[in-house]
Amino acid sequence: MAAREIVPGVFAVGAIDWDRRLFDELIPLPDGTTYNSYLIRGSEKTALIDTVDPAKVGDLIANLDSLGVKKIDYVVSSHAEQDHSGSIPAVLDRYDAKLVTNAKCRDMLVDLLRIDPDRVVTIGDGDTLPLGDKTLEFIIAPWVHWPETMLSYLPEDRILFPCDLFGSHYATSSLYVPDEGTVYESAKRYYAEIMMPFRSSIRAHLEKLATRRIDLIAPSHGPIYDKPAFIMDAYRDWTSDAVKNTVVLPYVSMHGSTQAMVDHFVDALMQRGVEVEPFNLPRTDIGELAKSLVDAATIVIATPTVIFGPHPQAVYAAYLTNLLRPKTRYVTVIGSYGWGGKTVDTLKEMLGRLKVEVLDPVYVRGLPKEEDFAALDRLADEIAKRHREAGIGAP
Repeated sequence: MAAREIVPGVFAVGAIDWDRRLFDELIPLPDGTTYNSYLIRGSEKTALIDTVDPAKVGDLIANLDSLGVKKIDYVVSSHAEQDHSGSIPAVLDRYDAKLVTNAKCRDMLVDLLRIDPDRVVTIGDGDTLPLGDKTLEFIIAPWVHWPETMLSYLPEDRILFPCDLFGSHYATSSLYVPDEGTVYESAKRYYAEIMMPFRSSIRAHLEKLATRRIDLIAPSHGPIYDKPAFIMDAYRDWTSDAVKNTVVLPYVSMHGSTQAMVDHFVDALMQRGVEVEPFNLPRTDIGELAKSLVDAATIVIATPTVIFGPHPQAVYAAYLTNLLRPKTRYVTVIGSYGWGGKTVDTLKEMLGRLKVEVLDPVYVRGLPKEEDFAALDRLADEIAKRHREAGIGAP
């Protein structure tokens, strides 16, 4: 990615990773990603906000060279995760810079990258870094999404540098959001995969940011928001307690019995005015499943019994859901077994971190019979009723 000027004296100097398809050996990246780094040239000092993944340090240096950068006074580290911090040692050495960060991030960088603590300027919430005619103000924002994260605000140009907050894994040559619909889906997926477990913390940080005038939001992944209300309103929605009239249905079937139940149940929900999003787990992009969990009112896991417990794919879905802690209201289990086991109990225990009501499961022996389909109809009735009573269902 070529270096580009955002406003006079502020430049995007990061890198585009068009081909990366997996993040943290966990998160699929269908659209690649960017590692955004920002150079701020004040009248007296120069600062670099974050670096790039070590695999792209050559791109960062090339961009700085293209701007004729010979000296960087400060490297600001917003977050210790290596896709942002991994190139800090190389930049500190090349430009003889000081590292600026908060105490928790300093300690993590010492552990992760063996940064010399004597090279660190440690700041606190509300502290400022004068650069001459530009000033950086620091906002400590723990649990976005690590405990040491902080944001930077440039009041003279009203630019917020929020690190991972508001980001999107979306590789694009556009400096600014090229299409709000596309970026919305990418940012929602990013929120689901990374930010959702920290919903209450993020909501509090949004309230703090509301006191500042922000013209641009320059995150660490994805394009810059030149219409900040777009993404801030989306985050207010995602972090609120509001849910939608939707059932998310991750499922797996080995010999067709659970599949028959899922097919019937999907139709039953649709007939009752409830939206349903089924995910056939062996064929599912786990990021799309995470995104669907953001505002669904109900989650139903469908699985056969394997030996004495749930299918491993269902275990993965339950573990992921419990880890991400969506704001869903209701959960239950449907499926089929052969001779016994504790599938339902196991899945209930795995969802213990969710603040939900557990509805009666429909778990049947072998191929479902007419009375089993009737039980699925009753479960669909119950879900539709609960949604209506909560003010989220069809009238």
